[in-house]
Amino acid sequence: MIQLLRKIHYGYSIFCILFFFILFWPFYYLFAKNSRYYSVLNKLRTAHSFLCTSFSGIFFRFDFEARLNAHQTYIYCANHTSNLDIIIFCLLANGRYHFMGKEELTKNPVLGIFFRSIDIPVSRESKISAFRAFKKAGDNLEKGMSLIIFPEGRIDNAFPPILQPFKNGPFRLAIEKNIPIVPVSIINVWEMMWDDGMKFGTRPGIVDIYVHKPILTDKLAEEGSDALKDEVFHKINSKLRQDEN
Repeated sequence: MIQLLRKIHYGYSIFCILFFFILFWPFYYLFAKNSRYYSVLNKLRTAHSFLCTSFSGIFFRFDFEARLNAHQTYIYCANHTSNLDIIIFCLLANGRYHFMGKEELTKNPVLGIFFRSIDIPVSRESKISAFRAFKKAGDNLEKGMSLIIFPEGRIDNAFPPILQPFKNGPFRLAIEKNIPIVPVSIINVWEMMWDDGMKFGTRPGIVDIYVHKPILTDKLAEEGSDALKDEVFHKINSKLRQDEN
């Protein structure tokens, strides 16, 4: 019975996402054409995110270790267990921001318009694609656009989720561009929706997100990227494991 209800809620959630996407689509199409309007595009998808999750009965509770500077450019790094993670950062990130994600998202019926414009697609199998993606991300950071990235690289098949090893790219970029990193522990989102929700369905509820204090990178050398990666991994994982206990 519970599984049936979760499947019904999943169908309703998809309806909400598509319904509001159709309403927003003419504006998305208009503002995705020119990078001058990307800040407006972000405001629209933040509104879209709030509406579709609110109507689905999924809400987000943010706990900040320290206040974030609304005018600072950041690299946000988080664990990745659900498609809702994207919505979380549309609500969390302030001002100009963009995502980096898998190349397949360019063909997604909802996310495709963003990954063909403001966001950065990257092929997991291509080192050249990764180089170009991080080059573009670096350029965007210099323009004041915060970067949102999931350093695990994908949603793992483990259930319940286990934090997987991080890739080095965002940490090298943070040091190279002198951008603070904000580790984010998304604690229980997989209980509302794991992965895309198709296997176990979804349910309403409150998602807890812990936003760690930004880590400054101005005094780090590039060879310190491994230590930075380990520090971010530890911060995110320690909060996830604390919740398990």
